[in-house]
Amino acid sequence: MSLTIMGILVDRRTESAPKVQEILTKFGDSILSRVGIHDPGEEDHGLITLNIRDREEKIESLSKELESLKGVNVKTVNMK
Repeated sequence: MSLTIMGILVDRRTESAPKVQEILTKFGDSILSRVGIHDPGEEDHGLITLNIRDREEKIESLSKELESLKGVNVKTVNMK
């Protein structure tokens, strides 16, 4: 099992949020914690930080699904 921190930058937050939420719900059993903030200096941007514990393949699958959405960028750091 891997322990991973995932950062998700969402452009056009109001447009993309429902699809992002749908994907996060699908992978909810793997997510240990989630923090979401919007950037008040940027009208329609959001940043979500996840702590995830699961198999590397499942974490990669989550990342790929999120990145398939227009305006969503994902970065991961494998901690363990």
